[in-house]
Amino acid sequence: MVRNRRSRRTAAVALTATALLAGTIQLSTGAATAAPAAIKDKVLVIGLDGANLDRIKAANAPNLKRLMSEGLTANSTLYSSPMAATSSGPGWSTIATGVWPDKHGVKDNSFAGKQFGTYPDFLTRAEKANPSLNTYAAADWEPIASSDAGGPIFSPTVDKRLGLKGDANGYGVEDPKIAAGAADELRNGNPDAAFVYFGEIDIAGHNSGPGSQAYLDAIARSDRHIGTVLNAVTSRATYAQENWKILVTTDHGHKDGGGHGGSDIKERGTFVIAKGAGIAAGSVRHDVRLVDVAATALKQVGVSTAGLDGVPLDTPDNDAFDTVRGSLAARTDETGIPAGVKGYTHTAPSGWSVDNSAMGTGGVTEWRGWSFTTDEFWTQAQRDQWRELNVRGRDVFAVADSDEWDDKTNSGKFDSTLVGPKWQVQGGTTRTLRFQTHYRHEAGQTAQVLVSYGGGAPQQVKTFTADATAQAQSLPLQVPSGVSDVQVRFRYAGTNNWFWAVDNVRLG
Repeated sequence: MVRNRRSRRTAAVALTATALLAGTIQLSTGAATAAPAAIKDKVLVIGLDGANLDRIKAANAPNLKRLMSEGLTANSTLYSSPMAATSSGPGWSTIATGVWPDKHGVKDNSFAGKQFGTYPDFLTRAEKANPSLNTYAAADWEPIASSDAGGPIFSPTVDKRLGLKGDANGYGVEDPKIAAGAADELRNGNPDAAFVYFGEIDIAGHNSGPGSQAYLDAIARSDRHIGTVLNAVTSRATYAQENWKILVTTDHGHKDGGGHGGSDIKERGTFVIAKGAGIAAGSVRHDVRLVDVAATALKQVGVSTAGLDGVPLDTPDNDAFDTVRGSLAARTDETGIPAGVKGYTHTAPSGWSVDNSAMGTGGVTEWRGWSFTTDEFWTQAQRDQWRELNVRGRDVFAVADSDEWDDKTNSGKFDSTLVGPKWQVQGGTTRTLRFQTHYRHEAGQTAQVLVSYGGGAPQQVKTFTADATAQAQSLPLQVPSGVSDVQVRFRYAGTNNWFWAVDNVRLG
């Protein structure tokens, strides 16, 4: 066990005394009664290494299923190389820091290039923002909570860390000890923010594959550990005065035959299960990303999420593209995408349109001009060409893909323009156009952002001439005097080149 606990006893006693004095109420009889204690916000994140959500649903896992029925369930997908491998180092670093590998720097289990000083884990970030918070981490995979094997991901700044090493059979064998140690701390200690890791499911995935009974059995045992931990929380003497948010997540999935690290959709598969105030019971979402775990945990304990890629789960989703999810269809010409996956439409959201007047004819139907699609659908059209790197896109996004369009007989070239609504503005002001972009460049293609003011001729405000993968864009717009509206266009043209994806377009 690694400890770094500061003494808070004297301060706590003084604070309690002050609070009692401040909270007394003088009754008519002269008696004084303490005011009700304030509700204390707390958060627990549980990590299950290498867990496939569809197998959790098939397993004997009553505690996990209860969390899903009482809260939120969200599938999500990871990156793949060259951003990072679908392995534990990058996965847990992403969960802990709330940023993607292109920021935290961990690309594999060597942890070479880690940037934890710049992008610390959420427990360390909480400690630095508010040292009065109590933090706790427990894991039996050494890089998470111990100071060897490339770690720790959760730094020594964390108040208390329980870091155990697995025996010759590997990590996960100490899961019962992790459950017992964490339960003791959660029941009898006073953690405000905690992270608890269980690794057995991943071992079963490697040894037997996720389709095996051994994998289901590992999920069942891990579920019992989760029950132990959750019972410890609800058994706290002060539980009635506390507001707990519980999150469960995983670092990566497993392909059908077992194993991970590559770009298979099941290796890239992750999830977030969450329960707590503000989370609708039985809800299912498609816009959640793995980086949202840290952001949600930090907000729960009153710490800023500025600078993170993640957003708290209670942040409203106002992206227009997500509104077309109900219109998504299964494949038409594509053969590599499973037949049951619904993931594309040419129906634009309200206020938007697609101008294909310069578009060539023929080609693959799904990608004829700008399309609205999902990560699960688009990345399975063709793997390992950087489509998996669109990590800052969420739910439904817009794609112009001349490479995939050209896979079927066509004439002319790909030339399509995505046209936004007319946004009302005040003349003589500066507005900011923001959007997420994922662009892979090749000579011969063009990608332009065009703006028209008051119905005038479109003016180019941005052109991409180099790769811009998974980036946030912020373009200042100088609105001319006398103008009352602004309209944005995204024009992409190419001939069997690469692609351009945009998402969450908004005028600030």
